Amino acid sequence: QVQLVESGGGLVPAGGSLRLSCAASGGAFSFYHVGWFRQAPGKEREFVAAITWRGGSTYYADSVKGRFTISRDNAKNTANLQMNSLKPEDTAVYYCAAEPWSPMGFNYGLGSTYDYWGQGTQVTVSS
Repeated sequence: QVQLVESGGGLVPAGGSLRLSCAASGGAFSFYHVGWFRQAPGKEREFVAAITWRGGSTYYADSVKGRFTISRDNAKNTANLQMNSLKPEDTAVYYCAAEPWSPMGFNYGLGSTYDYWGQGTQVTVSS
């Protein structure tokens, strides 16, 4: 079982950048796919980005494509989300999630796919 802790959130002006980190412990992180989701006040949780267990494939929501980059360092048991050109609509609580590799595939955009979640980190983008 893996535990996830996000960090790196904060307040940033529009156009700025933040780098979120997800630190994993308690499990073989290198065998887990990782996703980032976000939830804004009054809105449903939405998929942001995902990366496969060895980092060979990455996926992005259309709303962040070209601005956000997901990466991972399995040697350090971390996953990161570099967020550039931030917009006020990016304001949300950002969650890291993990799902063990499975021969059944990886439905990266679906929250219910993921078994493990962090507590979230607040990102606020001011206009």
